[in-house]
Amino acid sequence: MLSDNTKSYLHLHLIVFIWGFTAILGALISLDALPLVWFRMLFAVGFIAVFIYFKKLPLRVSKKAFLQFIFAGLIIALHWFTFFKAIKVSNVSVTLACLSTGAFFASLLEPILYGKKIVWYEVFLGILVICGLYIIFNVEGNYWEGIILALISAFLSALFAVINSKFVKEHDATVISFYELSGGVFFFSILLLFGNSFYTDFFQLTTKDFVYLLILSSVCTAYAFIASTAVMKFLSPYTVMLTINLEPIYGIILAMLIFKEKEQMSFEFYIGALIILFTVLLNVIIKGRKKSVQSS
Repeated sequence: MLSDNTKSYLHLHLIVFIWGFTAILGALISLDALPLVWFRMLFAVGFIAVFIYFKKLPLRVSKKAFLQFIFAGLIIALHWFTFFKAIKVSNVSVTLACLSTGAFFASLLEPILYGKKIVWYEVFLGILVICGLYIIFNVEGNYWEGIILALISAFLSALFAVINSKFVKEHDATVISFYELSGGVFFFSILLLFGNSFYTDFFQLTTKDFVYLLILSSVCTAYAFIASTAVMKFLSPYTVMLTINLEPIYGIILAMLIFKEKEQMSFEFYIGALIILFTVLLNVIIKGRKKSVQSS
């Protein structure tokens, strides 16, 4: 019988594979990053609301928790915005590879925000990720704008993971997700409203974009968002972030299969990506040995 930790880890890998496909959908959807994220969150809130209704989950939370969830929603909304913007100005492969720095950011944020002792091997693994990224920088410097946006996205992703790991210990993952995504819709609606973006053409989606957005908001957002929040009950934020480093591998392979020549990168780029994969596997080995020693 698999333990809760093992089930959560396997579940997390499925979620990360889905997130890898998210980047593909972002490239296929013709919308710019801001409306793309707004529609994604809006549709996802609708799917989660239906789920909450049928499951009869209580939505009542304290005022403090409500404000915390809304603020976290702004962070995840900005993460998605910079992520999709990076894809639009560069490509899927470069964006996903840069996103892997999230593990390094997480290893620094946890001690800063929660006063935890720095685990030096986590910092070392984060530095290995940076080495892989350095190689990519050297050979794909013409994508500098996408690289910068993807790094910002990685930082926001790490910040969100660290913050959310505290929420999930006291609240239901579905309720957290509902309020966070609603918060993202709220903040981006204000941004779009003041930018005079809410005009008739804004809401006229092509059939292709509408179908892709439904997949993106249901499977890749509503389901994956709730599930990723739930696994944090059993996995540390660092393990979550480091496993998310597999997202570039899954996404790059999918991008090569779907977009072919457009996503063909240099040999050095794939060396950098392999360093990232090696780091993920090394983390699994180290954590596995530490648990074996502690249980013996």
